Amino acid sequence: MSAPAAAKGELRKGVYPFPMSARAVSVPLQQLPNALTVARLVLIPVFVVLMLAADGGHSWPAGIVFGVAGVTDQVDGLLARRWQVESDFGRIADPLADRLMIDAALGYKAIAPQGYEVRVNLIGKAATWLLYAGIGILIVTHRSTHWPYWIFWAGLVLAVVAGVVYAAGARKDVRR
Repeated sequence: MSAPAAAKGELRKGVYPFPMSARAVSVPLQQLPNALTVARLVLIPVFVVLMLAADGGHSWPAGIVFGVAGVTDQVDGLLARRWQVESDFGRIADPLADRLMIDAALGYKAIAPQGYEVRVNLIGKAATWLLYAGIGILIVTHRSTHWPYWIFWAGLVLAVVAGVVYAAGARKDVRR
């Protein structure tokens, strides 16, 4: 479809309104979208450290890191589509990086500034190990192998129970 057709509103569903360029970028440059995703993953612990060092839960450096992560999220997707270099890695790592960064920000804003102390408990530790074991075994076994799913689901149930225990502890702290 041509740009004039797109301007007239003659868009077909699922058709990009402007022609996408062919892979006209050098091979090293084709890795830029994935490199930006990896950079965003690396920024997550930087963001967490900056927030933990923040005075009263407010931090310009952490805000800047969060903003840079948001911009790189938009840029890596735009470049991958425009240069037609989408990858399996990008399809998995990009949303994962987004989710982890947003979860880190929301988790910190919800818990840390209020002074809640999240204590590690045995249920949470067991849940983590069962989830690691279950997912790890699922990765290396054939899809028809069912017993690793039981390990995974047991870990997931324990994770929910641990979350309830953590929430009850935070609630008790709030009442004091």
